[in-house]
Amino acid sequence: MLRRLVVAFGLLLAAIVPVAAQSFPVTIRHAFGETVIAKAPERIVTWGWGNHDAVLALGVVPVAMPFSTYGGGENGLHPWVEEKLKELGAEAPVQLSDTQEIPFEQIAAQKPDVIVAVFSGIEADEYARLSQIAPTVAYPDQAWSTPWEDVTTIVGRVVGKSAEADQLVADTHKFVADETAKYPEIAGTTFAGVNDFDGSIAVYDALDARMKFLINAGLVLAPDVTELSPKDGSFYYPLSYELFDQLTSDILITYYETQEASDEFFAKPYVQSQPQYKNGAFASLVGVEYVAAVSPPSALSLRWGYPHYAEVIAAAARNARK
Repeated sequence: MLRRLVVAFGLLLAAIVPVAAQSFPVTIRHAFGETVIAKAPERIVTWGWGNHDAVLALGVVPVAMPFSTYGGGENGLHPWVEEKLKELGAEAPVQLSDTQEIPFEQIAAQKPDVIVAVFSGIEADEYARLSQIAPTVAYPDQAWSTPWEDVTTIVGRVVGKSAEADQLVADTHKFVADETAKYPEIAGTTFAGVNDFDGSIAVYDALDARMKFLINAGLVLAPDVTELSPKDGSFYYPLSYELFDQLTSDILITYYETQEASDEFFAKPYVQSQPQYKNGAFASLVGVEYVAAVSPPSALSLRWGYPHYAEVIAAAARNARK
């Protein structure tokens, strides 16, 4: 009884002790150099995928973010974003046109203090143009490859909540670990993420943020994924149908918007000849919102989508072990 009281008192103290405020200016290094943020920003614009998830997860509402065409429904908001906005009692931010071309004029119209593009594919000339509007934070290394942990911690520095960001990453890791632990068969299972694209099998390479997440969750990227890779810095590479049988793994993981599209893929002869298909060792994540939640994941989307994702993967892993 005494021990419980002591623990409870300790937790109470932890709850009331304020987190030390982060000091500014902050310098953030990235693929195009470094960006100095002079003071805590009040008007944040995000561009790319999932950057606004990290901002919202830290309790900050951006003034503008991209319209989420994929999985966002008619209002362009993913369900986990809608839930967070409701929790914060906030209106939806201005939604930027989700086009291949960056809507520079729309972004400038929001008069941002900072532009966050930590998970994006912006190029050097686009970065330079965005930087003329406001200090812009790009990805640390490769385009479209920043792990959700790094997105979270970088955004934490941008908004002046580094400690909170570190805690959010730790809490999310624990959530993922707890969900994964429900399925012991997942640990150590080798996998390959694939799709049927443009006349060949698209194999997601180690650089892909979705693959990085699965590795961190306890799965093992099949060695053949790396062996067959051209290692050209892309997040996926094409593999001819004739060479598909060289891609060995315990399970295959695919992502499809509809069950019909998934069924169509698995009905192809070059798929049905795979040992993973014959063993029922394939994890097909179906549904645009479920796919969006892990493509790639964020600290916000994982709590919404990972429980289902883990269940789908575990079913394939069980079949692989039969």
